[in-house]
Amino acid sequence: MDGDRLYSIGELARRTGLTIKTIRFYSDRGIVAPAERSPAGYRLYGIDAVARLHLVRTLRELGLDLPTIRKVVDRELSLPEVAAAHTEALEVQIRVLRLRRAVLMAVAERGSTPEETELMHRLAQLSEDERRRLIGDFFDAVFGGLDAAPAFAGVMRSMTPELPDNPEAEQVQAWVELAEMSLDPDFRALLRRMVEDQAAEQARGGMTGPRRGIAAVVRDQAGPALAAGIAPASPQADPIVTAFTAHCAHLLGHADDIELRRQLTTRLESVSDPRRERYLQLLAVVNGWPAPESLAPVFDWSVQALHARTQQ
Repeated sequence: MDGDRLYSIGELARRTGLTIKTIRFYSDRGIVAPAERSPAGYRLYGIDAVARLHLVRTLRELGLDLPTIRKVVDRELSLPEVAAAHTEALEVQIRVLRLRRAVLMAVAERGSTPEETELMHRLAQLSEDERRRLIGDFFDAVFGGLDAAPAFAGVMRSMTPELPDNPEAEQVQAWVELAEMSLDPDFRALLRRMVEDQAAEQARGGMTGPRRGIAAVVRDQAGPALAAGIAPASPQADPIVTAFTAHCAHLLGHADDIELRRQLTTRLESVSDPRRERYLQLLAVVNGWPAPESLAPVFDWSVQALHARTQQ
């Protein structure tokens, strides 16, 4: 019977695809023991050695260390338990490799300096709690003293990045860039001015809940004009500009005059700052949301239209 047959190391090598040196190594460490020795002293193995070596080869290819493999083949550890533990370890390794890959891709694409590379690496390695603290500090700088209002609480929730447990490289890259932006004092100051302007609108209107702000009014009024191809400085744009400046005058509690239009121009130039739109784009990538609609063309059209009428 084949089950009673004994095999030399050379025969085991041919059956398993392992080298004689490797089989001898496993044999010396007691992972696969010889059944007996030939009269000349050579090791001979039973059919069970073939099965054990196939298992050993598979587990080694899966990355298990030899002490663990020996316990598995000797049934001191169950294979499902080992597989579960090894899976958890691999998940950690995969996450680390994804983070490293994302940082290296960002460095290559952006031509980063060593200092920028160090910062990106540090931001990519932050724990979930550390990320929350970073964003919390950012929100304190932007919304501090105003965050109790229901409208701003909703805005903060909509601006909060939530990096998933197993992010794609693009999400890690987006998180790193977003985190860098949140640390930028100039960007914080820009958003703070916008929030203070919105708070002033709320206070003048005597309202505590959400309401349509100036940006929404301009978007709704100027968007169709832009889509229709109306030039911002043309006479056809006059009624459109009059409509949104009148609405904004009501929001601001100000007469619709040159002073208001200049004030409105300054507000729209802040809202149309490319950094604000870039933050929203990165936020969508990190959170797995659809890409936001770009309002830059509408705001640019409105700024040009106001400039044309305030310089006359």
